[in-house]
Amino acid sequence: MAAVSLGIPTMRRVPRPENLPSRPADVRLVDRYGRIARDLRVSLTTACNLRCTYCMPAEGLPLIPRDELLTPGEIARLVGIGVHLGIRDVRFTGGEPLMRRDLETILTASREAADAALHEIARATPDTTATPDTTGAPGTVRFAITTNALGLDKRADALVAAGLDRVNVSLDTVDHAAFAALTRRDRLDDVLTGIRGAISAGLSPVKINAVLLPEVLEGAPDLLAWALEHGCRLRFIEEMPLDADGNWTRDDVVSAADLLERLGTRFTLTPAGREDPSAPAEEWLVDDGPGTVGIIASVTRSFCRTCDRTRLTAEGTVRSCLFGDEETDLRALLRSGASDDEVADAWRTAMWAKPRAHGSDSPELAGDAFAETARSMGAIGG
Repeated sequence: MAAVSLGIPTMRRVPRPENLPSRPADVRLVDRYGRIARDLRVSLTTACNLRCTYCMPAEGLPLIPRDELLTPGEIARLVGIGVHLGIRDVRFTGGEPLMRRDLETILTASREAADAALHEIARATPDTTATPDTTGAPGTVRFAITTNALGLDKRADALVAAGLDRVNVSLDTVDHAAFAALTRRDRLDDVLTGIRGAISAGLSPVKINAVLLPEVLEGAPDLLAWALEHGCRLRFIEEMPLDADGNWTRDDVVSAADLLERLGTRFTLTPAGREDPSAPAEEWLVDDGPGTVGIIASVTRSFCRTCDRTRLTAEGTVRSCLFGDEETDLRALLRSGASDDEVADAWRTAMWAKPRAHGSDSPELAGDAFAETARSMGAIGG
């Protein structure tokens, strides 16, 4: 496990389970509980130009030295390997991914690597109509970013040209005072400008991610009204214990039930289920549609049993679980001359040890408890 200099030591709080059953001969990223990773999150940096209270300390996170960050070529190589392992969704995160000036280069190189991998799979797969779920046959790879949208209006067209398909914007409120208090920056107008730029570039529908906090619950109907007006798809996310300051308590969690009650004072909401079984957001039709609102109830309605994600930190370590501090250093393998097959094998081994839920297989953390993480959300990547 690699040590990282983020101001907080990366520790293996929950040791990798001993006496793991033998990993099956499967080309995909499977774990002991039958889950298959198809969604790759790649953190590009710990830098951010906002300081959201649930993500970053006021002073920000220590920056990772440039030579310790994955390069565009290394990211592209890992994306290509991931596609061979069954990855079909790639999302670049941070920190703030727009802080990487080479984001367009990363996207272009990653798209080319994904296309090359799909072509190789197609040539090696006799029946290309078979589904990736059972054979690893090709399909498409979608590329997205999660961003605060600051400056997105200036780069959206170039990002689309580089291969960007979708964008998620973190926005918790459309109230200027509340936004400034939460982010420690008075930049709401710039965020809204960035969203309009994404829409103009054809990245519709823009998804809006809003963290459910007590201080923004009152304004949740206003945010939903704004999203509906601008054709954005809003999703509320219950706050998880990943804040850098360690102030999270379960007593402060605004639940999905609390939100539905608040939204119900202004809108009629009808349950619409999930887009697909592994999607974390439960959807509701708003006033009989077509607009919807999603709720990711990660605390009160855990969806660990259907998790299909694998994560790369900005330094190139694999985290099989958001709440698992066990990390496997793929960057070291890349830079030591390891082959793609060796990197893929290390990745599969890491995923086979993925915890059942919330980063812990420990009996004392059974039920809906959360394992304490050494990294905050800003250091892991959303």
